[in-house]
Amino acid sequence: MNIIVLVKQVPDTSEVKINRETNTLIRDGVPSIINPFDMFAIEEALRLREKHGGKVTAVTMGPPQAADSLKEAVAMGVDDVVLVSDRAFAGADTWATSYALAKAITKIGGFDLVIAGKQAIDGDTAQVGPETAEMLGIPFVAYIKKIETVEAGSMTVERMMDDGYDLVQTSLPALITVVKEINQPRLPSLKGKMKAKGLKVPTMNAKDIGADENLTGLKGSPTKVVRIFPPAPRGQREVLSGPLDQQVAQVTKKLKEQSLI
Repeated sequence: MNIIVLVKQVPDTSEVKINRETNTLIRDGVPSIINPFDMFAIEEALRLREKHGGKVTAVTMGPPQAADSLKEAVAMGVDDVVLVSDRAFAGADTWATSYALAKAITKIGGFDLVIAGKQAIDGDTAQVGPETAEMLGIPFVAYIKKIETVEAGSMTVERMMDDGYDLVQTSLPALITVVKEINQPRLPSLKGKMKAKGLKVPTMNAKDIGADENLTGLKGSPTKVVRIFPPAPRGQREVLSGPLDQQVAQVTKKLKEQSLI
């Protein structure tokens, strides 16, 4: 079973920087990590390989420094990696990102399943998974909490819902996005770290994947960030003091005064 895992390198949440001219994230030179949800995708791909054989290939789109995330994936046990990187991809929204990823996946070829985390913690849109599946022309199932069975040409999965889960059967190849309830990611092994240390990460640019540069980056992005601003303060606040019973009485009185109870 040949599996492609989509990995995204995201800025450390305490080190987010914005390009004020383009209203996009500055990624070059910013401390970064693997998107936490993608760690569960990597782990699930490795478990499927251990059970059914085949190989796991991790793919990411980003600047040259995104190669570090792919090396971390190799340290966990991933077989192959591909970095999709080109200045033409800079500033891409989810649609342009999905286009580039779909072209890269098509170029790699020979896959039975594509797995990604449910969403990235920087954009938080959860759009790249379904958009990439649409561009690949394959089935998509979101919020997978368990893979029940994998058979020739199909698989059965549990899709997490607010009030339980759905049991879904899909044909293969397919693309799924997983939630953190699906597994517990393993730590990198010493053997994996040694392999990753000397790894030269293969890179594909726009020409390599056959991408139309008019459909990539800012040029190919139908959505644009017009303005970035901090949330406006939500009214006044008051800090209560004194014993707990007195604070409760004060809160109750104020709520009654505002006709909230």
